Amino acid sequence: MNQIFRALSDPTRRRVLQLLRKGPMSAGEISERFDVSKPTMSAHFAVLKEADLVHAEKSGKSVIYHLKLSVLEEALLGFVHSFGGSAEAPESRKEATR
Repeated sequence: MNQIFRALSDPTRRRVLQLLRKGPMSAGEISERFDVSKPTMSAHFAVLKEADLVHAEKSGKSVIYHLKLSVLEEALLGFVHSFGGSAEAPESRKEATR
């Protein structure tokens, strides 16, 4: 869980995850959206992979990144549960209030 929160602590990495919510993107497509060097973006990608928040797949000369949303969801739910809270999916809460 520490690796996940380390990955989420940086605004650039959070923005990368937001971009990937729309679907897989190449490293180049993602990097074009940031005003940082390629080595800096590579370091961000490495932190996200280390935290298992993204999956990287080679496609020719490109690397395509995919968001692993289930890993993020499990980590955040585990964090909430560690404080004795309970968390439900938003749809479940809507049903409970009807």
